[in-house]
This record gives sequence, structure tokens and C-alpha cells, in this order.
Amino acid sequence: MPRIIPIRDLKDTAKISEMVHESDEPIFVTKNGYGEMAIMSMKAYEEKMFMLDLYEKVAAAEKEFQEGKGRDAFESIKQIKEKHGMSTEE
Repeated sequence: MPRIIPIRDLKDTAKISEMVHESDEPIFVTKNGYGEMAIMSMKAYEEKMFMLDLYEKVAAAEKEFQEGKGRDAFESIKQIKEKHGMSTEE
């Protein structure tokens, strides 16, 4: 369940720091009853950014595959081995 706090609670920085480290989810801050911002620990932020990057790469790969740009992995390995004079026998 998301944690929601009023903006005035940001004065207690030690408590806010403790709250963001207790959860992997952001804490939502309100101002005059409306959403104003979200805060989270650096660890949670980095994990979210990593996953976002991963999802974007998977989506790009799926798009390339649908466009017929994909290549067979075994054929690619065979070509790399041939290029570098390595044995292509399994």
C-alpha cells in the first residue's frame, strides 16, 4: 500500500530517510490535498531505472524480431567462429 504524507512532514528529514529505506516503493507527498511529488531511496530509484532500461531493450528487440531483423543464434555463433578461425564443430 502506498505511503502518502503531507508536504509539511518533509521537515523531519531523519524520519523521511527512514521511511524511504523501509520500502522499495516511493512515498507520495501531497500539497493542499493534491499529489505534489514522489520520493524514494537511491537504491529503489536505481533498481527502477535498471528495470525501465531492461524493458525498453526487450521492447526494441521484440520490434526488431517482428520486423524480420532477427538472426538465428546458432548461425551467428558459427559465423563468428569462422571469422576468427575457430572450429565450428560442436
